[in-house]
Amino acid sequence: MGSEEDPVKKTQVVNARARNISHNVRCTECGSQSIEDSQADIAILLRKLIRDEIHAGKSDKEIYKKLEDDFGETVLYAPKFDMQTAALWLSPLLVAGAAAGIWAYKKHRQKTNVHIMALNLVRGVPLTPNEKQTMLDLLTPPPSRGNIPSSWWRRWREQ
Repeated sequence: MGSEEDPVKKTQVVNARARNISHNVRCTECGSQSIEDSQADIAILLRKLIRDEIHAGKSDKEIYKKLEDDFGETVLYAPKFDMQTAALWLSPLLVAGAAAGIWAYKKHRQKTNVHIMALNLVRGVPLTPNEKQTMLDLLTPPPSRGNIPSSWWRRWREQ
């Protein structure tokens, strides 16, 4: 009985490895599906190639390398990190850094504007209604934490 289970287990392991690899390989004909999900002729051939490579004793890494060499880097769903793809991988960090920089600049600029408004007030230059509201918001002490609504709620209700 043990000898009957070994080929079945080996077949299950080969099928599981082949499915795992196939899910990570893009169909070259469809482009938007993995070869596991695609029914294109090339996908069927690639699935057979993967199973043959597994039966030949190749590791997953060797199979991915062979597919990449034969079909190019775009056949794999997870591109490697190198100088060509660095911009793609790092662009979210660059966008977040730029957004944080803009936010910090605006906060700094807002505080600078308050100082300019105060100087203009001392010089006798009249404030605009928006500047008056900003000055009142800054100079008015915060309300106690009781049932008094916050300032944004108050402004929204007044509109």
